[in-house]
Amino acid sequence: MNNKLFSVHAIINPISGVGSKRKVPKMIEEICRKGGLPLTVSFTEYAGHASELTKQALNNGAKLVIAAGGDGTVNEIARAMIHSDAVLGIIPKGSGNGLARELHIPMDSKRALEVIAKGHVTTIDCCKANERVFFTTCGVGFDAAVSQKFAREKKRGSLTYVKNTIEEYLSYEPEIYELLIDNQTIKEKAFLVACANASQYGNNAYIAPHANICDGQMDITVLSPFTPLDIPPLAIQLFTKQLDRNSKIKMIKASRVTIIRQKDGMMHLDGEPVKMESRIDISVIPKALNIVTPEQVSFTKEVRDFFEQVTRFFDKRLPYIFK
Repeated sequence: MNNKLFSVHAIINPISGVGSKRKVPKMIEEICRKGGLPLTVSFTEYAGHASELTKQALNNGAKLVIAAGGDGTVNEIARAMIHSDAVLGIIPKGSGNGLARELHIPMDSKRALEVIAKGHVTTIDCCKANERVFFTTCGVGFDAAVSQKFAREKKRGSLTYVKNTIEEYLSYEPEIYELLIDNQTIKEKAFLVACANASQYGNNAYIAPHANICDGQMDITVLSPFTPLDIPPLAIQLFTKQLDRNSKIKMIKASRVTIIRQKDGMMHLDGEPVKMESRIDISVIPKALNIVTPEQVSFTKEVRDFFEQVTRFFDKRLPYIFK
């Protein structure tokens, strides 16, 4: 671990992942002990607590903040660290782990800590939608409706998400959106409009396969209305980074976009549903967050991770989505 990161604060969501209240803190303590670094460990107790703990940690001089939890915990911590000189380390313990997957951070806690110990830092962009910050994706339309439905579920995970997606598709009606991009107006009836700082939602679902979280731009994906016959190729392309090849998809790069819809409604920010106005102004905040990432990722690892994801999806629990 880089000794310049001389003070460490670990913030852990105790309900994210099995054994995280005992096993994960012990692993973090061991890494810090070997590096001779002082460590403080805190556990979140309610929504918003992670941001409060992060602000306290930064005020107390923490230079490395380790987030152990799901996307909600990681995002709360990351939002409180924007434009600070501190560095974020992630131990993914959620169901989607969108930011961690985008940055190729291992899903295994031990391997994630090994990445943190090596101390390779990348500075990433973030975005804001009507002043609300997000790091990977935001969207209106179908994916926002699914995120709202998913947020009410007690059981999380890929299978629950697929179940909710199928149920929502059966009743969802596309809307008309007006997009203001670089002094031009695009008006379309769409199934969804996603603005991607990163290439994926999470769970290796690539809504914007060419997005780069460090390039100062968003990739805007517009999905036109489609029929049930279009679902299999769309699903395959979503998980194989080939969505841009589909004729129902339009993709545009921009640093700023305004979405205007007919009425106020739901939007998702990094998968979390939020009630938003009919006009949504979205922009990139370049070089906003320092984060520990692997130095390089092999093609073999990416292929292995993809097939592990496919295997988990088609395991013996598959019938659950039809219950």
